[in-house]
Amino acid sequence: MNTTTSPSPTDHNHARLLFVGGGNMASAIIGGLLRQGWPASAMAVVEPLEAARVAFEQQGLATHADASSAQAACSQADLVIWAVKPQSLAEAAAPIAPHCPQALHLSIAAGIPTASLSRWLGSEKVVRAMPNTPALIGQGICGLYAGTAVDEAGRNLVTQVLAGTGRSLWVAQEADLDAVTALSGSGPAYVFLLLETMTAAGTQMGLPPAQAYQLAVATFQGASALAAQSEEDAATLRQRVTSKGGTTHAAITHMQQTQIPEHFTAALHQARHRAQELAAEFGQ
Repeated sequence: MNTTTSPSPTDHNHARLLFVGGGNMASAIIGGLLRQGWPASAMAVVEPLEAARVAFEQQGLATHADASSAQAACSQADLVIWAVKPQSLAEAAAPIAPHCPQALHLSIAAGIPTASLSRWLGSEKVVRAMPNTPALIGQGICGLYAGTAVDEAGRNLVTQVLAGTGRSLWVAQEADLDAVTALSGSGPAYVFLLLETMTAAGTQMGLPPAQAYQLAVATFQGASALAAQSEEDAATLRQRVTSKGGTTHAAITHMQQTQIPEHFTAALHQARHRAQELAAEFGQ
């Protein structure tokens, strides 16, 4: 795996982008592009919801209610970003793909394999992405896999387009995206569950809920920042906090005795298994 800090776009003025679907993740990508100076005039969105179209139009983007009105935008697109639900992608692709044979395609629809995407889109130039919700504030990390027909210029374009959402990570094998889904795609929910649990425990021990939540969030922020900046691995950092016979040791010992690490690992395997099931279910 190669992890990169996404570069700022430098040569993008010629690249025209078409978003199919204008939900939260598409909005996050578009917002990041606009913040970096990507011209709104180079972007268009196909989105059936009028309120969403109005919001994009207020940002300077061209919008289309359906595929029939987007044919010109399709034919001009250098990159088509498929930001629709997995179960809707085949239906969405049918009227659009024939009008953009020249385009590179980026799918953020979870679980749909490149073989299915290539068949539906009539193109081998396909990149799959697995972002996560911190992308909404520019703090995400996105797993990426490119088919063999995608050249270095195509990879660079995708990296540039996603730069405003956070970091990107290219995996060598498509199957690795299922692990990315389990680890980082679904990962924010694990953190939120732990925040809920720590807040509830702090409240049970007498803290006001707001203070307990503030302490829990700040602890995650600080620990993550420390891990990101340290050259030591997580196990070493944990050991440095865990003095034998101390309070942290008591908590960690209880977690280990009740097999919390093992249960947590099993949960991530369940997430990966479900990603594989979704590919089989929606990728036909």
